[in-house]
Amino acid sequence: MLKKLMISALAMAASAHVAAAADLSTMSWEEIVAQAKQEGEVTWYVWYFQDDFRRAVQSFEDEYGIKVDVPVTTLDGNTQKLMAEKARPTGDIDVFAWDWNLLPTIDKASTFMPLTMLPKDEGRVSNMVGVDGGDYALAFWGNQTGIAYDPTKIDAADLPQTTADFAAFWQAHPGKFGFNYENGGAGPSFYENVLRAVSGADFSDGSDSQEHLDQLQPGIDFFNSYADDYVITASNADSITRVSDGELWLAPAWEDHLAGLQKRGEVRDDLKFYIPEMGMSGGGNAVAIPLNAPHPAAAAVFINWLTSPETQTMLNRDFGSAPKNAAADDSNALVPNAERKFSTAWGAQPFRSAVETLFIEDVVQER
Repeated sequence: MLKKLMISALAMAASAHVAAAADLSTMSWEEIVAQAKQEGEVTWYVWYFQDDFRRAVQSFEDEYGIKVDVPVTTLDGNTQKLMAEKARPTGDIDVFAWDWNLLPTIDKASTFMPLTMLPKDEGRVSNMVGVDGGDYALAFWGNQTGIAYDPTKIDAADLPQTTADFAAFWQAHPGKFGFNYENGGAGPSFYENVLRAVSGADFSDGSDSQEHLDQLQPGIDFFNSYADDYVITASNADSITRVSDGELWLAPAWEDHLAGLQKRGEVRDDLKFYIPEMGMSGGGNAVAIPLNAPHPAAAAVFINWLTSPETQTMLNRDFGSAPKNAAADDSNALVPNAERKFSTAWGAQPFRSAVETLFIEDVVQER
């Protein structure tokens, strides 16, 4: 009997989810906005810059009279909550922010509401770094790794672009380039792309077989050959701080992280950033509406605002995020759009994790 009741409850929850999606799909945008204002609130689960986002959404609240709540959460906690609440008729999450690279790990159609109710906007991004969000997820945040550098120490024309260039720089200026291997992804992006460029290994292949890992040996040898000439830093923040202090001339960094530190006055505002021609990894973050969102209309209106050219321009200006609407103004970005052609996709799992373990064991621990 209990099993029948549970099955019935799950069926009712699924029916409620479908009904909520259908309700919006049959409404005009004007009707959705009107319903959103009646709902009056939206809860956005985003795991970073929470205090800053609470201030940034003020213009949305003023325009629509809809209160935006940004709880104190973490990425792992948000993910666990999303999965745990799937069977509930109504959850707590209205708008769900997530790492774009995690989208392939779930069935989007059974988790998120189609965003086809939004006004048409060809500038929005639903496909990025080889991952397709389909009708269910849109990019709202773009991030890119590259190299932060001190323009008082090195001219733009002399910046290393290839693995051979980096080796030459290390030899000519020992101790002036550093990167982290943990506590942030900028350093791993650097060494993984060097390994890819030197070895020719296919990082889009997620196989972590020994044969696949053995292909990286030329890249491992490359790093060990110049071990005395580069520095290992403690974290992303440590790398940028040491460039700002003049100890290092160049170090891998996140574009948005560097821009944020500069805007807050925590590092020098004259530091520059570039993406080397050999390539460094980029990506971004997604937003979606869970099928059981308590305020689906308000969530739709919020996502429409968040992915608009105007808001994407603001996020670029105030946070350093790479715009995810083609009509946005990216004039405040640290790198020009033309340079973004050197952006590469992150390695597929579980190969990527195996590469990081291999690098720590065969390079970092051998120093």
